Formats: sequence, C-alpha cells, structure tokens
Amino acid sequence: MISIGTATDLASTIGLAVAPVFLLTAIAGFLNVLSGRLGRVVDRARVVEKRLEENDEAELKVLWKRVRLIHWSIGLCTISGLLICLLTVALFLGGFWAIHIGGLIIGLFVLGLIILILALLLFLLEVRVAIRNLRLSRDVSVE
Repeated sequence: MISIGTATDLASTIGLAVAPVFLLTAIAGFLNVLSGRLGRVVDRARVVEKRLEENDEAELKVLWKRVRLIHWSIGLCTISGLLICLLTVALFLGGFWAIHIGGLIIGLFVLGLIILILALLLFLLEVRVAIRNLRLSRDVSVE
C-alpha cells in the first residue's frame, strides 16, 4: 500500500507536497491587504452615511462598488487558497501511496492560479475605481 521505502523518499515526498505552501503564503498576504482595504472603505462609507448630503450620494455609491469588488476578490482569493490546499494534500497522498493523479494535480494548480488571477484583476479594478474617485473629488473641490 505505501510506496515510500526510505526516509529519503519520505523527505522528497514531503518536500514536493509542501512547495505550494509558498503560494499559500502569498495568498495570505494578499488577503491581509484586501481585508485592510475593505475595513477602510467600510469605515469611510459609515462616515459618509452619517453626514449624507446630496453630493455624498455619488461617493457612497462608489464606496459600495469598491466594497463589492473587494468582497469578490476576497472570495476568489479564498477559493484559490483552498484549491492550493487540496493540491498540497493531493501531492502528498499521491506520493505517499503512489497514486497516479497527475491530471488532478495539474487541474487543481491551474484552476487555483486562474482564480487567483481573477482575484488580482478585481483588486486592480478596485484600485482604479478608488483612484478615479479621488481624481473626481479633487477636480470638484478645485472648482
């Protein structure tokens, strides 16, 4: 049942299975950035809601658009992290029991990266919305 005969084989299998953990570290850092941005946007939305004036409605709409973008980005990033965790388990079990699951491993890795790319694109879009709103508010205050 177990194909690993020596401690060297076991160490090699563990090393191979743990490699995606570095990607998980990057995803965790990205989630930290996203949650920090989400907290700041929500805090700003609460301030704007309290003093709700006619010209604040536009800012409030932009803030809630940013919240939705960050929310989706966090969700996709979390799914990507879960897929990378499954990949790590599949690598370890495949090496430990000599199961031929190359297709599953490739699928999990590629799907995890594609979902991470989507999360990064949503993050980029949220930053663009924030910058565009900042420029608009600066242009309005100058007039």
